[in-house]
Amino acid sequence: MWSGLAAAADGPLRMVVLGDSLSAGYGLPAGAAFPERLVLALKDKGIEVAMTNAGVSGDTASGGLGRLDWSVPDGTEAVILELGANDALRGLEPALTKQALETALNKLEQRHIVVLFSGMLAPRNMGAEYAKSFDAIFPALAASHTVVFYPFFLDGIAGDAKLNQADGLHPTAAGVDVIVQRIMPKVDELIAKVRAARGS
Repeated sequence: MWSGLAAAADGPLRMVVLGDSLSAGYGLPAGAAFPERLVLALKDKGIEVAMTNAGVSGDTASGGLGRLDWSVPDGTEAVILELGANDALRGLEPALTKQALETALNKLEQRHIVVLFSGMLAPRNMGAEYAKSFDAIFPALAASHTVVFYPFFLDGIAGDAKLNQADGLHPTAAGVDVIVQRIMPKVDELIAKVRAARGS
């Protein structure tokens, strides 16, 4: 897609959001998905991004790992990794989720791609023991990898009926805008790291 050539120092930042339905824009009108809204918010700040929305509804961490190589083309400079919600909803073994996410992070590191790693929390109805094990995956991985870490992708909207669709799981368009607003300081960190890498 991008031929693998080094990006021009002043060219658009080449970013991929590798995620599930929370990135894909499930149930939202065209242009309202998280990657698209993030591009607009960055444009308002004078930052140009060539964005690929690699969100696939229903994907688990293992599913995202399985398509990482072709979902993140050569030339990608930054990835927002947003996976794990479906693992928790299905009650998958946390160790499997952790292993898949760790392998994904390793692959991206080997390709010298800067990563914003987004955390997830298990639904509380999965039980305290499961939630404790699952929730611990993300800070543990963030501590052992060189990533920008955002602890909870749904921070500020989880449990708020006004910001979620009728299923209570997926954000409305207004909810997506809250996510973009809250995650922006971490995206700024991500972009600063890409610019530093371009200058090196």
